[in-house]
Parts: sequence; structure tokens; C-alpha cells
Amino acid sequence: MNSLLSVPAPLRAYLANVERRWQGSVAQRAWQLWLAELRGCVPARLRQRFSAQVPVQTHRWPIVMPGPEVQTGARQVLMLPTPLVMIHRLQLPTAAARDLTAVVGYELDKYTPYPRDQLFYVVRQDGRSAGWLQITLIAILRERMNAILAECGAHGLTPQRVDVCAEEGTPLGIDLLPDAARPLNPRTGIDRRRVLAGSCAVLLIALMGLWLHDRQQRLQGMRATVQAQKAEVAQVQQLRQQLTNTLGAADYLSRHKAARPTMAALMSELTACLPDDTWLEQLEIDADDVSFSGQSVRASALIGRLNDCRSLESPQFQGVIQPDAASGKERFALHARLHQEAADGPNTDTP
Repeated sequence: MNSLLSVPAPLRAYLANVERRWQGSVAQRAWQLWLAELRGCVPARLRQRFSAQVPVQTHRWPIVMPGPEVQTGARQVLMLPTPLVMIHRLQLPTAAARDLTAVVGYELDKYTPYPRDQLFYVVRQDGRSAGWLQITLIAILRERMNAILAECGAHGLTPQRVDVCAEEGTPLGIDLLPDAARPLNPRTGIDRRRVLAGSCAVLLIALMGLWLHDRQQRLQGMRATVQAQKAEVAQVQQLRQQLTNTLGAADYLSRHKAARPTMAALMSELTACLPDDTWLEQLEIDADDVSFSGQSVRASALIGRLNDCRSLESPQFQGVIQPDAASGKERFALHARLHQEAADGPNTDTP
């Protein structure tokens, strides 16, 4: 199927408008000069090998009988003489540079004696200075152009470009060929479609990649947030456990201290349990242990007397009983444990 038929009409019109504005513009001339300089830097062998320029065959109007010889594969250019067209030099504000063709088309009846719908015209920008654009307007009657193209077709010539020869013999570098008669290179159309399809595919893949990357970044951010919250929860639980253990230990110590007899009660009970012929020389209370030593008339009977003390448990002698020559009494040393009420241990397993 011909690619010309597969290109939508709006796209064809847009491409034709771009090509028409490109022909003869300052940018095209600068581009051609730059390409010429680049070709001059390339060796002749490589330049001939990689050069893919399409040959151009120029035909001057009117066609001389018996008709032109058309070269196969060459770009056919029809060169019109100056008297067949209308050429005007204009000055427009620089704001008109956005769309010169439309701006000039709105006021075409000011520059030509014909309305816009009866003309084919091209607008070329020649330069700018002091806020003004130097414009060249080239126009031709539609009826005259259609007759020229019909006569060319009768001679087997299908122009791919219509230019105008200036008075000094040089072409103006424009294209007056109507959009309807402008051929579209099939290979160019295919290449453009391939480029467009490839660009769409690349953009789609890039969009999917960006979407996946964004999703991955969000997922990583959520995972990092969850991990941070888990660490905070674990820290809170650890602090809660430490607080519980501390409260339990404090409660245990308070209950343990409350279960032990006071120092005054212990001294009072020892005074009551020990006989009057016994006195103490040393008394030590260490945690739950009580150690004391002294002299007594009957030291061996002290164990029985101490068993009646509610504050002491398991009294027993430390070492042997020895007589004291100075006092005539027996020297002893005893050890016992403090009696205390049952107290619950601290619960350190409660979360």
C-alpha cells in the first residue's frame, strides 16, 4: 500500500507547511553552508562513498518542444521566469516571525490585486534590523499555476519543486508547488513513520521504566519506614520491660526490707534472750547474717536461749568455747540468721 495514502491529511498539510517555510529560509542557507564545510573536511573517497544526494534536474519554463528528458531518480525542479509571478519586498514587525505565512496571508489583498483564495504564495525572510523583518513575498495565480502543471504533465514532467529565477539568473530558493501536487517520497514517509513508531516505543519504555523506578523508590521508602517503626516499637518494649523489672525489684526490696526486723527490735530481743551473766564484746549484722562474740558464765547454754528468739534462726558456735583467765568466764563466738517473713520475689517476666 502506498505510504502517501497512509499519512493523514492534517499531517501531510503540516509537513508541507514546514517544508515550504524551510525552503529558501535563512536557516536552510546556513545549514547548507555548514554541510558544505563538513563535506570539505571529509576525504574525497569517503565523501563519494557515503554521499547519498539525489541529483537535481532543472527545467525552465516554458517547456521547449519536443519535451524534456526526465532522468530517472532525479529531483525535478521547474524554474519560472520573473514576469509570471508577483514579487514584493515588505517590512513587518519582529512579532510576525512566529508565523509569517499566516500573517502575510491575512493582509494579502493589500499587496496583490487578487484575493487570497486565487493565489499560491510563499513568504521568505531575508533578514531583520531594528525590530523589523525584511520579507520577500512571491505569489502566482492559482489558475496560471494549474495550467503550467497541466502542460508539464502533458509533456511527461511531474515537478517536485517550483522555483523562480531572479533577474540576475539565480534561483530564489523557494517552492511554489501547491500542497495537493506536492509528492511525498514513499521512503521518506516510511522513515518518518518508523522514526515516529520508534520514538513512541522508546518513550513508552522510558515511561514504564520511570513508573517502575518510582514504585520501587516508594516501596523502599515504605520498607524503611516500617523497619524504623519496628525498631521504635522494640525500643519501647525494651524500656517497658526495664521499667517493669525495676518496679518489681523495688517492690521486692521494699517487701524484703519490711519483712526484716528493725535494729531496735533485734537489740531488744537479744537483750531479752541473753542471760544477765552474759555480755557482748562485738556485734555484726551483714545482710541476713548476725555474728556476735562475748563472754558468759555458761556459754554452752546460749544456743538454747537463742532458739527462743524469734528474730534469729539456726544459731551455732563459731570455733570452740575458751575460758577467759582474767574474768573467769567462757569466751564464745556465735553466728545466726535473721528471721524474716515470707516475701515474694520480683517478677521480671511480665511484659
